[in-house]
Amino acid sequence: MSEKYTFEQIQAIKNETQQVALTYEVFDEDSRLNRSQAARVEFLTTIRYIDRYLRPGMRVLDIGAGAGEYSLHYARQGYEVCALELSPANIAAFEKKRTPYLKLDLRQGNALDLSAYADASFDIVLLMGPLYHLHSADDRQQAIAEAKRVCKPMGTIFFAFINNDMIPLTELMYLPDFFTTGDYNHETFKMDDFPFVFFTLDQCRQMLRQASINILHTVASDGVSELLARQINAMNEENYQQYLRYHFYCCEKPEMLGRSNHLLFVGSSRI
Repeated sequence: MSEKYTFEQIQAIKNETQQVALTYEVFDEDSRLNRSQAARVEFLTTIRYIDRYLRPGMRVLDIGAGAGEYSLHYARQGYEVCALELSPANIAAFEKKRTPYLKLDLRQGNALDLSAYADASFDIVLLMGPLYHLHSADDRQQAIAEAKRVCKPMGTIFFAFINNDMIPLTELMYLPDFFTTGDYNHETFKMDDFPFVFFTLDQCRQMLRQASINILHTVASDGVSELLARQINAMNEENYQQYLRYHFYCCEKPEMLGRSNHLLFVGSSRI
């Protein structure tokens, strides 16, 4: 935890860039995707879809790379990876894990300005962290437009969102009185957008369609894995692998999409 700031103090900061950077001094992104079997489901699902489109020699851009989980995974496989991250805390955690000889360029920067990268210069573009934090619709469209600009015409873009409609159930697991005391609009069930920004499934679709993204896959990337974390983390390897097979079997089913903390959209600018 940060010794200098609490979430309440961070929320009072008006500069959104500074607010996001400080959030990751409090929130441990470094262990989020790897701390347990249940937590690993989101990562394993996401790379399963990235791998469908990744081919030898392709270049990857990871915008909002966090502590480097995806960037390092693909750089270790020999891909040329460029990673952009806003938070100094995440960059420090990323640097501790990188090793020599990887084709990995890590920079501090903002998803709204990818001017360091040329037009149509990447085959795979990951925009999976910034959309958790951009409050302004104009900023979200700018980030998506920049991701499109640097992606090759035949490339693929991956977008991640936090699902507004699943979070109340997740919060209920930790806070039995969440539905009476929780931070959400008690009439509309819209979650308060701090420290993350939340969207419904339809809002995500509309946002991408507004940006002229052709949606190839919509995925419940972690499904109910946090709700069932105790059971999943107690599984032996055989049971865990079969749970993953079940999750992969149903994670694109329309009737399952709303029951996931995180949503993954795979898209392109091809019509």
